Amino acid sequence: MNDRMPAPTGEATSTFDAIPWLIAGAGLLAMYVPTFWDLFHGIWSTDQQGHGPIVLGISLWLLWKKWPEFRAAPPRPRPVIGWPIFVFGLLLYLVGRSQDILIFEVGALIWLIAAITLLLHGAAAVRLLGFALFFMVFMVPLPGALVDAMTQPMKLAVSYMAESVMHLFNYPISRTGVILQVGQYQLLVADACAGMQTLFTLEALGLLYLNLVRHESIARNVTLAILIVPISFTANVIRVIVLSLITYHFGDEAGQGFLHGFAGMVLFMAALMLIIAVDGVLRWVIRHMDARPQNVSSNPA
Repeated sequence: MNDRMPAPTGEATSTFDAIPWLIAGAGLLAMYVPTFWDLFHGIWSTDQQGHGPIVLGISLWLLWKKWPEFRAAPPRPRPVIGWPIFVFGLLLYLVGRSQDILIFEVGALIWLIAAITLLLHGAAAVRLLGFALFFMVFMVPLPGALVDAMTQPMKLAVSYMAESVMHLFNYPISRTGVILQVGQYQLLVADACAGMQTLFTLEALGLLYLNLVRHESIARNVTLAILIVPISFTANVIRVIVLSLITYHFGDEAGQGFLHGFAGMVLFMAALMLIIAVDGVLRWVIRHMDARPQNVSSNPA
């Protein structure tokens, strides 16, 4: 008679391995469902912070995309590093939730996910999920004082460039601060059109593009990452120009109605097209430099 227990099947082992993750996931849901409920019914429903749900969805997709590689990696838990980070993230969440400091409350999610990954799977798994965790930074609401301080100079610069470009095409436009006078219509360049949050969102779009295309050339990646900032600024200028043209040709109601939302789509399309175009130019330059023959003159002895 054989009293030995049968070896566990692969399915049973997989289910057992998933239990800690299910417990950790249930804990995060209990903490963050109220947070995201407040965000969806609060600042994420505004024009300035409307990118939050998009960033959250893309971050979850990036985590899901890495899941097969994540499961294949051998677990090497790092409790010595994981527990301090977990306690820090938990304290950050408690302070943010109790004091209504969103940058702490939402930002703590990144620390907690990293800590749980360290505790259950190890540092290699954190590196694997690194970009997805970094991308979550773009859904963290920035402090209002910082946004206000950065937004006003940006709006002034965008207004100036929009006025200059439209002057080149002989449109009757003048500017007072961030107020544009186009013909008989007056437009205020609002925070949603050229603010810090818009630039933040376009930065996220550019970095996502870099992550998806995964160029081997480090110089190309670094150059494109740096150029995302002026590309984002240019896209904001294009949006303001489009809104000004819509208002001038079709009236104030068209500029403030459906076409205003359409101009928001133009912003992201323009930014994406500019990123792809600049990337194409960089590819041509790098290939041209690599293909350039090395003119080494050999003098006979």
